[in-house]
Amino acid sequence: MKRLRAPRSRRRAAVCAAVAALFAGGLLAAPPATADLGPNILVNPGFESGLTGWFPNNGNATDGAALSPTGDAFSGSSAVLVTQRKTTGSGPMQDVSGRVVAGRTYTVTARVKYTNPASPATKQFFVTMHYGGATYTNLGTVTVPRGQWGLVQGTFTIPATQSVTTARIFVETPWTATPGADPNTHLMDFTVDDVTLQDGTAPVVHPPGNALPAKTVGNSNPLMDYQYGADPFAMTYDGRVYVYMTSDGMQYDAAGNVVQDYEYDAQGIKDNSYGLIRTLTILSSADMVNWTNEGQVKVGGTFGAAKWAANSWAPSATHKTINGKEKFFLYFANSAGGIGVLTSDSPTGPFVDPIGKALVTQQTPGVAGVVWLFDPAVFIDDDGQAYLYFGGGVPTGNTDHPKTARVIKLGDDLISTVGSAAPIDAPALFEDSGMNKINGKYYYSYCTNFSHSPVIDGKRIGNGNIAYMVADSPMGPWTADTYRGEIMQNPAAFFGVGGNNHHAMFEFNGQMYITYHAQTVQRAIVAGGSLSAARGYRSTHIDKVTINPDGSIAPITMTYQGVPQQGTVNPYHRTEAETIAWDSGIQDAYVPSSGVRVQPVAGTATEQKLTNINNGEWTSLSKVDFGSGGATGARGFSADVLAKAGGQVQIRLDSPDTSSDANLVGTLSVPASSSAAWSSVSTLLTRTVTGVHDVFFTYKGTGTAELFDVDHWRFTAPVAQLEEAVDQLTADGSVTASLGRDLLAALDAAQGAEDDADRMALLAQLRALRSELDLAAQSKMGDQARESLLQLTELWLDLSPLDELRTEIGSLTRSGDIATSTAKQLQESLAAAASAPTAAEQRTRLEALQAAVTSAKPSKIGDEAKAALLDLIGQALR
Repeated sequence: MKRLRAPRSRRRAAVCAAVAALFAGGLLAAPPATADLGPNILVNPGFESGLTGWFPNNGNATDGAALSPTGDAFSGSSAVLVTQRKTTGSGPMQDVSGRVVAGRTYTVTARVKYTNPASPATKQFFVTMHYGGATYTNLGTVTVPRGQWGLVQGTFTIPATQSVTTARIFVETPWTATPGADPNTHLMDFTVDDVTLQDGTAPVVHPPGNALPAKTVGNSNPLMDYQYGADPFAMTYDGRVYVYMTSDGMQYDAAGNVVQDYEYDAQGIKDNSYGLIRTLTILSSADMVNWTNEGQVKVGGTFGAAKWAANSWAPSATHKTINGKEKFFLYFANSAGGIGVLTSDSPTGPFVDPIGKALVTQQTPGVAGVVWLFDPAVFIDDDGQAYLYFGGGVPTGNTDHPKTARVIKLGDDLISTVGSAAPIDAPALFEDSGMNKINGKYYYSYCTNFSHSPVIDGKRIGNGNIAYMVADSPMGPWTADTYRGEIMQNPAAFFGVGGNNHHAMFEFNGQMYITYHAQTVQRAIVAGGSLSAARGYRSTHIDKVTINPDGSIAPITMTYQGVPQQGTVNPYHRTEAETIAWDSGIQDAYVPSSGVRVQPVAGTATEQKLTNINNGEWTSLSKVDFGSGGATGARGFSADVLAKAGGQVQIRLDSPDTSSDANLVGTLSVPASSSAAWSSVSTLLTRTVTGVHDVFFTYKGTGTAELFDVDHWRFTAPVAQLEEAVDQLTADGSVTASLGRDLLAALDAAQGAEDDADRMALLAQLRALRSELDLAAQSKMGDQARESLLQLTELWLDLSPLDELRTEIGSLTRSGDIATSTAKQLQESLAAAASAPTAAEQRTRLEALQAAVTSAKPSKIGDEAKAALLDLIGQALR
């Protein structure tokens, strides 16, 4: 992770400007009271007197432009149009010598607009002071969407020693050495109006934001745009990709809750310092488009697992079978001062610190000389030996061969090191180690720095790009001659907003991929108007990697399109509400209600919920197959919700468009409630939904309060499928004729379900049927037939935790993981809990069941079965 910024090409003192602040709601304290602003000291500030007082910037011999009055004004009847620009500094200028005083503070504003359709969708503008010679100061800035007026604003203090005898103010676009190479980008015409320069400090005002989602429907990048996530590392396990990320924009509140917020100064949202980041974010997906937010891992600080750590950056993860049990290992950087490790029995936690201190420090053998002790990358070779790659930084005078990366062997327990770390002589190294084994060779990849020579050892190397080396062993030796080239440019080359470059390559289902970060969500927010510039909050992407026949890696293009979806979503299985393909995004960086959020469910270890849901927002799933599991379509929809102000979940197909109801197939009503209790709500769809569709959940309510939280949802299939299945299984002898008649009788009453009242009766019938299936003797029903019917009942039932627990006990008993006598006792205890007269009494009986399962001997309940039952009991107790 880059902690430094690339040096500017033009010698200017950059001054923070044009950033907004939100003082309402307690998010940002108001700055101290300031003196009233003085009068505007500019002549003809609104160009109502034509060009009086204004002339084209002529500070350099190459500057030049044509100024002309235009009626396309922000206010009044006139503005100035700037054309025929020769340099990026070519713009309207006014001499302010004799009107500004060294040591005083001033506020500047200006309205700017450009309309060239061949120019970028957004463009940055500055108001700049030229004091003479090579001394320039940017006073204020704004990034403007094409065709819209933007407000430049800033407050600055002229240094007390600065000569102002030739001070002049002008409007310009960002400097580049060769603007003529791309005039549509750098030399477009633009319009200026209402320029002010006033003595004093103005309170900061930010324009309202109306950003569009960064991840547009049909694209796969960024992975999420309601939350940030950086420095990604991908681990594959059990058919899913798990992406672990630095939690940009996440911090603890006073109670230890993890909240989404920015860093602020008196001007508003400031650049991300990374200093408040003490958690890590986990996403997972089976199809690379629909991503489940697994929540935050509390790592550092008072509330974290590793209380010794001040920060948690740049994670890396792996898993290994130890003593017959799968264990998961999560490595992280404590700022740039050491590498820590956490462990868990699950890829999503909860995680604990097994050693209570850093795994790698400056005292670790072989680490001396590493400037930044961070960016771990764990790798396990085919023989089971694990390695850890880490380090970075550029020592003074060693930009071309920093030699600050290291590799060290890990012990068999993966929480200890073995021997001494070996150096990696990666040309132009900056940070961001990666390791992959491809066709028997070892590929070390990294990010290049921003200050090295253009050509190193005869090879041209760029700045902030991803490069790689190849060796025959994980330990190298990693000498400079193993360098092979660059594979991916800096994000600035693809998205127009740069920063550091951090990546990890991984294989999933036979294809190589690369995950990396870029400030694309921030770029969308800037375009939406509430931020003047990206502030270093990053978002994760994934694109394909191609390995050439000769073993080289083909150049990689960062894209919004991303990777294609692998497979479809089964709508009849429980789907976590925090599983999202696309959503409505963050419209305004300063409005806390802008954008959905994911937070933990109270009282659970790792369960998450979708929250901060407000009127007009939406989430979605990509490629939902309503023919999954043999179903012929969906007829109903249910969700587990925690009601607040209440509202509706509108279920729409293939588009979030709410301007008509052509795509609307159902509406789930959630009544208002202040009980803080979860409940299951359901509805019938307006028609049976078949085929494969993108499904959009649009949220509707009144007022500005949060509507509800959602834990999970599920579609339900027509009960007629069960009847057909029973007929078929009876006909082929899998179910006896007498039992088949009993099952069909249990379904008859459910066939006419037309509304929610009928549906409740249907659910009661199906639950009775499910009990009958569980209890049916082997002589009356084969195991395969039983499982087929159980699966079909699940398509319709929105199973409560008690239902799922009852089913799980039956399944685990049939598989031999629970002794028959123990299963009978558990089912009796569960039945007693289900029939409890009050919620309090049900909780007491469930806690007794929980204690019985916990204390059961392995001969009665196997370890894995015990864990599954305790998880379901925990959900029921919630």
